[in-house]
Amino acid sequence: MSMTCCIRMVACRFGGLLLMCSAVTGVQALVGVLPAGSDPLPAAEAPYLLGPEDIVKISVWRDEHLTQEVVVRPDGMISFPLVGDVPAAGRTIEDVRLELVKRLNRFVQNPQVSIMATKILSYKIYVIGRVHKPGEFLVGHYTDVLQALSLAGGLNQFAAENDIRVMRRNRGEQQVFQFRYGDVRKGKDMGQNIILERGDVVVVP
Repeated sequence: MSMTCCIRMVACRFGGLLLMCSAVTGVQALVGVLPAGSDPLPAAEAPYLLGPEDIVKISVWRDEHLTQEVVVRPDGMISFPLVGDVPAAGRTIEDVRLELVKRLNRFVQNPQVSIMATKILSYKIYVIGRVHKPGEFLVGHYTDVLQALSLAGGLNQFAAENDIRVMRRNRGEQQVFQFRYGDVRKGKDMGQNIILERGDVVVVP
């Protein structure tokens, strides 16, 4: 083998090594963009909890009289034949189903119960203050503060964008969360962009 061929082979191998190192460095650079401790995949959403005004259809296999749609009342209860009132607000559909099976066991042998949400009417949020379209919004999915402001048409020119508050009533106590729109818009302190709960009020001064 000539000296020229040997030099070319070494050069090719060295060049390939450089390409590999360059690729690894590129991957490291991309990974380094993610904040420490962040998860590149979205977190799984929590199970939906029923609320007042939601409507569910309850079916008991082979018993048409025990198949009907019921609404979650303002007191959080639903009414069902044979078993009376059953707590539903703040519970998952599966929780309510298991409760009905337990209660119906006294009247029906091995009841096969299924529940399906037919109308989600309880997940309401409110945006008030200096936005273009303040009001009540019925949303069918989990909504964060930025999405709520978008539903309200965005801030108007007089809004104090770094003094926004989220008001939440939790078991009779008032909670307040600060939201600095200007910071979030620049990609800073994104933890402020919380998922809203039903009944939350976004106040834009």
